[in-house]
Parts: sequence; C-alpha cells; structure tokens
Amino acid sequence: MNTKAIAAIVMFAALAIMLNLSPLKIPAPYAPFLIYQIWEIPIVAAFLLFRAKVGILITLINTMALMALFPGALPTGPFYNMVAVLSMLAGIGLMKFFADKHPPRHELVVASAFTASGTILRALIMVLVNYALLRYPPPVGYSLPEEPIIAMMPLVAIFNITLALYTIPIGFSLAKIVKSSVKTLT
Repeated sequence: MNTKAIAAIVMFAALAIMLNLSPLKIPAPYAPFLIYQIWEIPIVAAFLLFRAKVGILITLINTMALMALFPGALPTGPFYNMVAVLSMLAGIGLMKFFADKHPPRHELVVASAFTASGTILRALIMVLVNYALLRYPPPVGYSLPEEPIIAMMPLVAIFNITLALYTIPIGFSLAKIVKSSVKTLT
C-alpha cells in the first residue's frame, strides 16, 4: 500500500470517527432506536476516490473505534453498522465495475446506478442480518420473538434505504469535488 493510500485511510477514518461521535444524530421518527448520521459519507467518498481496499479498511477502523468508544445499546451494534456499510460499498463497487468497463456518458447515470445498487444491496442484506440475529440474546441480538422481528423488518428496510439515499449521492459528490480540486492543484 502506498503513502497516498495510507494517508487517505488515516484522514478519512479520523473524519468518519469524528462524525460518528459528534452530536449530529437524528433518531428515525418511525423507529427511534435507529439513528440517522452522516459518518458513512466520508467512507463512500474514500471508496470512490481510492478504491475498495481503502474504503474497507476505513470501515474496519471505524468499527474498532466504535467498539471501544461508543458501541451503542447493543455491544455488537458496530458490527451491524459494519455489515451495512460493507454491503452498501459492495453494491457501489458492483456498479463501478460495470461503469469502468462501459463508461456511461452522463455522471447522473453513474451516480444513480451507484445509489440504486448500494441502496438495494444494503437494504436486502440488513433485513436478512436483522431477521437472523435479533432473535438471539445480547450481545448478538435482543432475544426478540418471531412476530416482533417480522414486524420490524419493514422499518429496518426503510431506515437502510433512506440512509443510503443521502449517503451515496453526497459521498459521490464529495469524491467528485475532491478529485477535481486535486487535479486543479497539480
């Protein structure tokens, strides 16, 4: 790994951790235990600027920091966050692979494809993860019976969809701004 990638990991991980620990938190009105935040935006931007390895490492560093500093209501909550972010990045990466092979003419098409694929994969994976794990006792889940788990799945899907619908486009835009600024400086 080169110096540029290491510097990017340090800088973007620090930014993600700082945003994660900031008071910028909005509980979802339909499920107050789900919290809207903006800390994933720099991870998406770094993923798009510096490739998958950098985005994944930042996600892992952020997860370790959350485990140590602010695990939340469930001690394994940071792992739920990690799965959500990694699944979203996988969706973006899948579309990035196709966009690199067959570049579209308009950036709006690229941003829309990244957003759609990242959102769909994140929501799908998180519904499956929550459905599978919420039935277990803490620290893995909340010992919930089947009926409440099923009732929660639409809320989990809505949360992950809406979070990705602002995170990916903003991360895409920031990556574009950073990339054009760096080109201007060199």
